[in-house]
Amino acid sequence: MGLLLDTCVTLWWLDDPNLIHADTRTAIADPGSETWVSSASVWEIAIKAAKGRLRMPMPFDEYLTDAGLRPLQVNWHHAMAVRDLEPHHQDPFDRMLIAQARVEGLTLVTRDPWIQRYDVSLMVA
Repeated sequence: MGLLLDTCVTLWWLDDPNLIHADTRTAIADPGSETWVSSASVWEIAIKAAKGRLRMPMPFDEYLTDAGLRPLQVNWHHAMAVRDLEPHHQDPFDRMLIAQARVEGLTLVTRDPWIQRYDVSLMVA
């Protein structure tokens, strides 16, 4: 199974996995799952860290890799897929994650009720 963690779930997974529902934690930790983190989420985390709103361990890419997470780069197909999204939610980072999940056929792991309004494969965190 291919899972794409949203930004909050990524932070929970790294800092306090118990904030994530047990079934979802099991799915993320399953060796048969491929668990991805978008470069858009890393960008969002970097912005918040620069504003002093959270701590970002360095080097962050190694921190993610050591946690068993794979990088998902934003590409042109993802960017163009944002155009086709319904206007339920205006957060550009969330909209990119939805587009990436759709294009790549991934299940988006989130607890965000706005994201849950979209036609995208979801797993509730």
